[in-house]
Amino acid sequence: MGLLILPILITLLFSVAQGSPQLRRANDRQGQCTYTFTVPSPKEGTCAEPGEAMTAIRELQRENAAVKQDTDGLKIRLSLLEKVVNRLLGGEGTGQSTSSPQSFSDTQVDVRRLMLEKDEWESQRSSLEMSYSDLLKEKASLEEEKQRLTERLEKVQQRQCPQVAETSRNRDQPISPRQAPYVTDSHGGPARTSSAQGKGGPSELSPWGADGVGYQELKSELTALPASRMFPESHSTGQGSATMGTPGCGELTWVGEPTTYRKADNIAGKYGVWMKDPEPVSPFTLDTIWRINTVGADIRQVFEYENLDQLVKGYPTKVYVVPRSMESNGAVVYKGSLYYIRKKSKIIVKYDFRTETVAIQKELVDAGYHGKYPYSWGGYTDIDLAIDEMGLWAIYSTENAKGSIVISQLEPKTLEAKQSWNTTIRKQAVANAFMVCGTLYTIASYSSPTTTVSFAFDTHTGVQKQMSIPFQNQYGYASMVDYNPTEKKIYGWDNFTMVAYDVRLSKM
Repeated sequence: MGLLILPILITLLFSVAQGSPQLRRANDRQGQCTYTFTVPSPKEGTCAEPGEAMTAIRELQRENAAVKQDTDGLKIRLSLLEKVVNRLLGGEGTGQSTSSPQSFSDTQVDVRRLMLEKDEWESQRSSLEMSYSDLLKEKASLEEEKQRLTERLEKVQQRQCPQVAETSRNRDQPISPRQAPYVTDSHGGPARTSSAQGKGGPSELSPWGADGVGYQELKSELTALPASRMFPESHSTGQGSATMGTPGCGELTWVGEPTTYRKADNIAGKYGVWMKDPEPVSPFTLDTIWRINTVGADIRQVFEYENLDQLVKGYPTKVYVVPRSMESNGAVVYKGSLYYIRKKSKIIVKYDFRTETVAIQKELVDAGYHGKYPYSWGGYTDIDLAIDEMGLWAIYSTENAKGSIVISQLEPKTLEAKQSWNTTIRKQAVANAFMVCGTLYTIASYSSPTTTVSFAFDTHTGVQKQMSIPFQNQYGYASMVDYNPTEKKIYGWDNFTMVAYDVRLSKM
C-alpha cells in the first residue's frame, strides 16, 4: 500500500506545481477504483479540435518524410564518394581499408607505373609520327622521280617517233580493279550443266581471288603504243605463202561503228569472249552463240545460247565445264570444237562440244606464255587464237622473235603448225589483233575511244604495212577483237559489254 501511495503523492505534488489540479475517482469496467488527476496546460487554455490535430499530424509526417529523403540522399552521396575515393586509391572491390598504409603505398606504386607507361606510349607515338613523316617525304621523292622518268620517256619517244608520243599522251588510262572472287553468272532462264569435269592442278589465288590480271594490265600500261608508222614495210622470214584467191576475200578497208548486244552480269565479265562458229556441225547452227567470262582464278565455264535473242535475254541453252582451266580470252569456236589456251602454259586444247571431252592437246613450240608477250592491255594474252577464211591461226611471240608477233597457221585436227611467219610488230605495242583472209590486222589502242586498225601483215606476200582505218572503243576497254569470216563481222568485248562491228573488204 505504501508503494502505491508514494507514486500518487509524487504525481499530486507535480500537478500542484503545474497549476490547480483536479482529482477524480471512478470505478473501471472491472470494478476497481481508479484515481484521475487533471492539470491545466500552461500554454493552451483549451484542447485542440480533432481536425486541427490531424493537420498537425500530417505536417509532422511530411516533415519526417522530407527529413528521411534528405537523409537517404546524403547516404547515397556518401556511398558514391566512398566508391570514388576507393577507386582513386585502388581499393575498390578489394576489401582493404582506404586508410591502410599498405593500400596507400600500393596506390603510389600503381600511379608511378601508369606514369611510366604513359611516357612510353608518348615516346612510341612520337616515333610513329616521325616514321610517318619520313614515309610521306619518301613518297614525295618517289613521285618526283616518277615524274622525271615520265618526262625522260616522253623525250625519248619524241626523238624516236613523234606519233608514239602523241598517242601516249592522249591515251585514256585503263581501269584496273582488284579482281573479285570468281562468281558464276546468274541467269533468269533454265540452264543445264555439263557433267564433264576434269582434275586440274591446284588453283593459285591472289588475296582478291583473281589471277593477277590487274597486275598484268599495269605491267603492260607503258607499252600500249600504236604500231602505225613504227616499222618500215618488210617481208616475212617465213617460207611459202597461204592459198590465194579464196572466194569473198579481200583487204580490210572499213570497220563500222559498234553495235551493243549485252552487258555482262558481274565482275567476272569485265573481260571475256563471245563468238559464233563460222563452220558449225550438227546439232549446232550458224545462230548458236558461245560466251566465256574470263576474269577469275579458274575459268572453266562456257555458256551456249540457241541464238542472239536468247543471249540478250540471258537464257543459256547449256553450260559446259571444261576439264582444264583457260588462260585469258584467246579462245575460238571452230567446226564444233572449242580451242583455247590452258592456264599457265603454251598448250592449246581442243574441246569437242558434242562429246564434251578433250579431243587433243598440243604445245605451241617456243611460244611465250602467262604474261611474257601479252597485248598492251595485259590479261595474259600471250597466245591469241583466230579464225578467218583460211582456217585456224595462232598469234603469239617467241624468245627468238624478241617479242615481235609470230603468226602460225594450225591444222585443226592435230594442232600442228603448218606454216609460220615472223613480223617486226612488237606484240606489246598493239592492243589486239585478228586475221582476215590470211592477213593479220592490229588495233592501236584498247582504251582510246577513237583509235585505228594500225598495221597489216599479208601472209600471201609476206609484206607488212601501216594502215589508218578508224576503229571505236565505245566503252573504253577493248579486251577481245575477233573476226567471223562467214558473217564478215568483228566480234568484240569492250569493258563488260559484248559488241560487234560490220566490216568491208575490197575485191581481189
